[in-house]
Amino acid sequence: MSHIKQDVISMIEKLSDEVDYDEIMAEIYFRQKVDTSLRQIEEGKVISHEDAKKRISKWIK
Repeated sequence: MSHIKQDVISMIEKLSDEVDYDEIMAEIYFRQKVDTSLRQIEEGKVISHEDAKKRISKWIK
């Protein structure tokens, strides 16, 4: 069994028995986004805090 499949199965088993499809999908989506972000950090695909502040200040104007 693949690592991702086993992780998802384990994640679902930890949820309450009253969970619905939307809650399961939200958990999977959240985990996917966290994993993607951690991988980007490991690959050095990040920007400094100062650069982030500059970008945000352009959006706010």
